[in-house]
Amino acid sequence: MKLSMTVTGDDSTKTVKQLLKGKLHLSERLVKKLKMSGRILLNSVPVHINAKASQGDVLEVLLGSEEQNDDIVPENMDLDIIYEDDWLIAINKPPHMVVHPTFRHFTGTVANGLKHYLLCKGVKTLIRPVSRLDKDTSGIIVFALDPFIQHSLIRQMSSNLYTKEYIGIVHGRFTEPCGKIQLPIERVPGSIMLRHTSPGGAPSVTHYEVMEQFDAYSLLKFRLETGRTHQIRVHCQAVGHPLLGDTLYGLPGFEDTHGDLISRQALHSLRTVFNHPVSGLPVVLESSIPDDISNVLEILRK
Repeated sequence: MKLSMTVTGDDSTKTVKQLLKGKLHLSERLVKKLKMSGRILLNSVPVHINAKASQGDVLEVLLGSEEQNDDIVPENMDLDIIYEDDWLIAINKPPHMVVHPTFRHFTGTVANGLKHYLLCKGVKTLIRPVSRLDKDTSGIIVFALDPFIQHSLIRQMSSNLYTKEYIGIVHGRFTEPCGKIQLPIERVPGSIMLRHTSPGGAPSVTHYEVMEQFDAYSLLKFRLETGRTHQIRVHCQAVGHPLLGDTLYGLPGFEDTHGDLISRQALHSLRTVFNHPVSGLPVVLESSIPDDISNVLEILRK
C-alpha cells in the first residue's frame, strides 16, 4: 500500500522531508524508518529526504512492510471483529479480557487472538492498539496495522477529531440532564495502578449525559475529551457517583442494593468515530451492549 501526493506550486520549494511531515502527516520516527528502507519515492525513484521537490512531481511513500511481535504467542480465539480493512481492525472486546500481554497475563489477551487471526491471513505486523480498555471494561478497541495509521489516529485524538463514547451505570441520581467533569488526573503516589484527581495532574475532561434514572442508580453516556488511564472511573468516583461494580474506585456506603448485580465495573465502550487516515471518510463503529449490563438494566427497570 502507498500514500502519494502531487507537488503544487506552493510546495515546490520544500524538501521531501517537509512534505512528508507537513502534507502527509508522517511522524519523525516513521520518516526515518522509511528513509532507511528506501521506501520514499519521487517520480517512482528512491529519493533522499533533503531533496527539493518541483511542481508536478509525484511523491510516494510505500507502507506495510512485514513486522513481527515475537513476544506475543498466537492463540486461536473467537474474536468479535466489527470492522476490518488493510489498514486497521476493530474488536468488540468482552469483559474480563486483557488487551495486550503483561507479566501476569502473557496469554489469553486480545493481542494473542489478533496475532493468530492475522497470521492465518498471511499478515505479519505489529499489534498496535490505538487506545486501550481496562481488563473489565468491554467494547470497542481499534488496532492499527501500520505505524502511519497509528500516528494519524493518535493525532486525531489530540485534536478532538476522534470520538469515544461509553455507557455506564453509576450509583445515585442526577438533577441535571448532562454535565462536564473537568478534574486533572495523576497516578497515586506509591501506586502502579491507582489514579486520583489532583491539581497537579494532567488535564482531563469527561462529558456525560443522563440516559435513564432508577431508584438508586443512573445510566449515563460518557464522551471523552481526553484519554487518561481510568479516566471515567476516577471522575465518577471524584463526583460521588462511582460506577456500579467498581471495586477499585468504589466509595464506602455504595454497596449494591440489589445484591451482586455485576462482577465488574458496569462500563462499556459503545461508539467510536474518526476519519479514515487513508480515504479521509468518516468511520463509525458501534457495539452492542453486553449481556451482563443488559441484565442489570432489566432488573433496575422492574
